[in-house]
Formats: sequence, C-alpha cells, structure tokens
Amino acid sequence: MDQTLGNFIKALRNSEVRVSSMEAVDAHHVVDLIGYRDRDMLKNSLALVLPKTPEEKAIYDYTFDRFFAFRKLDEQDPDQLDDTFSPENIVPSLSDEMGEGAMGEGGGGGGQGCSAQGGGEGEGIPDITDAVETAGKKADQQLSSLSRMLLSGDRNALALAMAEAGDAVGVRNIRIFTQKGLFSRRIMEHMGLKALNNDVNGLKKKADPDAKELAERLRKGRNYLMQQVRDYVEQQFMLHADVDGSQLREEVLSQVRLTNIERRDFRQVQIMVQKMAKRLIALHSRRRKIYNRGQLDIRKTMAKNHAYDGVPFDVRWKAVKVDRPKVIAICDVSGSVATVANFMLMFLYSLNEVMPNVRSFAFSARLGEVTDLFAEGNVEDAMTKTLHEWGQGSTDYGQALNDFADIALNEIDSRTTVIMLGDARSNYGDPGSEIMKKIYDRAKWVMWLNPEEKNTWNYADSVMRKFTPYCHQVQVCNSLSHLERIVSSVLRSAS
Repeated sequence: MDQTLGNFIKALRNSEVRVSSMEAVDAHHVVDLIGYRDRDMLKNSLALVLPKTPEEKAIYDYTFDRFFAFRKLDEQDPDQLDDTFSPENIVPSLSDEMGEGAMGEGGGGGGQGCSAQGGGEGEGIPDITDAVETAGKKADQQLSSLSRMLLSGDRNALALAMAEAGDAVGVRNIRIFTQKGLFSRRIMEHMGLKALNNDVNGLKKKADPDAKELAERLRKGRNYLMQQVRDYVEQQFMLHADVDGSQLREEVLSQVRLTNIERRDFRQVQIMVQKMAKRLIALHSRRRKIYNRGQLDIRKTMAKNHAYDGVPFDVRWKAVKVDRPKVIAICDVSGSVATVANFMLMFLYSLNEVMPNVRSFAFSARLGEVTDLFAEGNVEDAMTKTLHEWGQGSTDYGQALNDFADIALNEIDSRTTVIMLGDARSNYGDPGSEIMKKIYDRAKWVMWLNPEEKNTWNYADSVMRKFTPYCHQVQVCNSLSHLERIVSSVLRSAS
C-alpha cells in the first residue's frame, strides 16, 4: 500500500474511525485512480469509502485537513493563509532590496536534505531569488537555501521542507510526548540548521552594518522556525500517537497547544476544563475575609467575652468581606486564536459559582458582546455563533477597542479585572493603545494573554510592546495548564 495513504489510514484508526482491510484496499484503488494532485477530489473520493457514520465523517474531515495541511498551502489565497508561515511573522521584509510586497508564493523545499528550491511568481512582484542574492552579495556571503527561504518568506517552501524533513526523520513514529524536543531537533538539522547557524555567525562577524542587520533577521527567523517545527511535531504526535490510559492522556492534553488538539479529544478537554473549574471553585468558594489587626472590633470583643466579666480573653478584630470578582473578557476570535478563546470562555463560564459577574466580548474587525450566548450554557453553539457574527474580516485592534469603549468602558471600575486574549497583530493598523490606557487607569487588574510564544512578539505587525505598559500582567497562554494557572491567578488578584 502507498505509504502516505497507509499513514493516513493509521491516523484515522487512531482517531477512532473504523477502517477495515477491504476499505483500505478500496482507498488504495481511489488513490491509484486520482492521485494526490487534486486535494479536494482526493478528500471527497476517500470520504466515500472510509467514514461510515456522520460522526466518523466529521472526524475524517478534520483528520484529513490536519494530515494534508502542507498541501493546502499551495491552494490558498495568500491573504487567507494563517500566520504559520507568513513572511511578516518570520522576519521583516528586506525593504531596501525587495520593496513592499516582495514576498512571493512558491513551492518546493530547501535546506539540507530538501529537494527543491522555493520560488514564486506573481504579477508585479519582484524576483525574490534575485532580491535575496542581492542582500547576500551586499553582505559578501553566499547564503544557504534555508536562509534564503526564511528571508524570502516563502511559505510553501518552508511548509514542504518541514514535511519532507519530518518524513525523513520518521516523525510519524513519535510515541512519547517527551520525544517532541528530539524530533524537533532532528527536523531542524535535516532542514539545514547547521548551515543556517553558519550564516548567522558569519554575518555577525562582518563589520558591514548590512551584514549585521541580515544576521539579526536570520536569527529571528531561526527562532520563529524552531517554534513552528515544535508545533508541527506536536501536531504529528496528536495525530499519530496512540496514548493509552485516561490519566496519561489528560497529562498530554493539559500540556499540548490548544490549537493542536484533535477533534476526537474535544469532549475530553471539555471534561478536563470542568474538573479544573471544580478544583478552583473548591478553593475560592468562600469569600475571604481580610482582617485589619490595627482596628479592634469593640462590640464583638465585648459580646464574645461577656462570660469572663468583660476581661478580653478573646479579642476580635474588624474584618472586611471581599466581593466576588467582576471580570470582563475581550477575545480576539480570528484565526488560530479562536480555539484558545473557545476554551478560555468555557473555563470562565464554568466558574459561575465563584465568578458570576463575567462579561465577554469578541472581535476580529468589529467587536460585540457575547455574554448572553455563553451564559446559555452550550459553549459549542455559542462559539459557532460568535465566529459567524464577530470572527469575520481582517483583525483590527484599534477598531475593536474603540467599539469596546463605546459599549462598556464606563462600566469598568476599581473592582474590575479585564482579561485581553489576542496575538496583538493588527495588520499594521492603529492598535488603539490609548483605549488600553483608559482601561488600565480604570480597572483593578488588566491581564493580556497571548497564544504566541514570546520570541514572536513584536515581529512585523505584532504590537505587544504598545500594549504591555497598560497591563499589570502579560503571559503566554496556549494550553490547558496555562489556562488553569491564569484563571486561578485571576481569582486571587480579583479577591
């Protein structure tokens, strides 16, 4: 059987889609007839022979899209791609050599062990290969193929190079979550990490400022690529590893990035969120009392010591009950951030016993309140409606924060904790930081949760540096364990 098809069927079985030997043979005949070139035709054709129930069809669709994700890059409009391989996120454009918009759409892989060189064509787009070579010549250094791909921002070449390297090192054989680092390193080495490091070190040693600038861009690109490779390995683990035992699986799911969780595990994650919520409810169910040891409560002291003829054996101090927290959640629901927003809102609304005053807002371009949707209890339906209503359009933090100011800014007071969830990428528009300052000035506590790793903050259209001064706490949040720690922190800070 074709190895790619065999691996896909194995992933389906691991996702609890029953595939018999005869169905596998039928699938093999389908691939023989239509091949892998037309992704949509392949998906629709295999769907006729592999899944058998509506539930299996949903899992099949999800697994197919994850398994053949790198092929999809070739078919998407550049503006519709997620941030994974966008050149803006990898490294700032070489504006002097290439001009604005010089990043191309290419195919093929590169680097050590990668067969093809990336390239791109487009009306009115300069030749990227010439531009990168010009940059290299200015620095008086021949750059490796991986360096060239990073500088050109060639999404397709990077995706395919990663997939080829993954196949070469056998990433589909990953079985233990702790092997993630090992396979990530092997993939980076196969893609050409050694040559990339040589490029960075060589450029840093040169006296030319252009060479040093190029070295810094490559260093940032290397850091970002390492994160993407780790993410890719994690996806492969979730797709192919058969983790037995509920406790072990829960441990894995609590650590894995929320964007990499397989559809088959969504129900398990919901159960885990409910368990975490119950633990936090048990810890914070009673409103705490803060005792002021400097103020004697004379009335209570006298009443308590009446039996001792007024001698104060049992001294009572004045106490203040702390009100339950008042929380406002503002969530970016564009792209991959939507998954994290989904689980965070699920978590917050599971804590209604200790946090009954939660208001939630969602945005991509425009912002709107979704409190009533999530308060109804069905989180999946609420998120579907939220994405349909507020998850469309290009992300615009400035517009969203201005919308929030019109709706609810005046309701923020010294008892309010504000949670902002987003990647702070505003497509080079006005980020609306002046509104964040107003929120900061009014609120008791402002927390920003960013699902991206810190080494990608402030790249290109990321404006975290403009929001950070107006936050009491800024943290990475992309896993269940992160969420639990952060929500617990919210409860502590708000009480």
